[in-house]
Amino acid sequence: MLLLVEGLLLFVPLVILGAAVDWPASLGEPAAAVLPRVAENETALRLGYVLYLAYSALFLPVALWATVTLAPDRQDSRPARLGLAFAALSALARCVGIVRWLTTMPDLAHGWQEGGNREAIEVQYDALNSFAGGVGELLGVSLFAAGWLLCLAGIADLPAWLRGFTVLTAAALALPLVELLGVDAGALISVGSATVQVWFLVAAVYVFRSARGSRRSVA
Repeated sequence: MLLLVEGLLLFVPLVILGAAVDWPASLGEPAAAVLPRVAENETALRLGYVLYLAYSALFLPVALWATVTLAPDRQDSRPARLGLAFAALSALARCVGIVRWLTTMPDLAHGWQEGGNREAIEVQYDALNSFAGGVGELLGVSLFAAGWLLCLAGIADLPAWLRGFTVLTAAALALPLVELLGVDAGALISVGSATVQVWFLVAAVYVFRSARGSRRSVA
């Protein structure tokens, strides 16, 4: 159930924020395009990002449960502990990146609508987006989440096809890190996020089928 919830929960803020501020496409747009939408749709924005925050915080217990379930004989090993440290850092970085949309961004949007110093607001918007977006997306969604999946692939009792898909998912998550080299990642963040959602759902089905098969064997 944890894997299923994590696999499906992201689609709720995706729908809400997509309708409110054209998320995630709007993340790369300038303040003049985004802040008026934020001010006009603040209630929907807050609801969407609260749900996204819940999804991000849930990443750690999901990672813990998946490690214990898929690697029961190695859950106390060094790779398992390293993987869970990556998962904890991923959850923390994601939450740091999201909180800006529940605190500072609405204030900037109101200041923009009220005719404040728009040049200063735009500078603050760009700086905050670059920093918090880098922490949340590049470190949280990409680097640390990929690190957990690679550690899990190394210790989990998985069939070869699922182990390979786990490594492939980690690679897809890591692709946006090219931005650290000054390369525009484009849609790579969306590709990585979509791939890991599929991984959650596939892993949930695998665990369910394995548990069902074990019960039949015992019976």
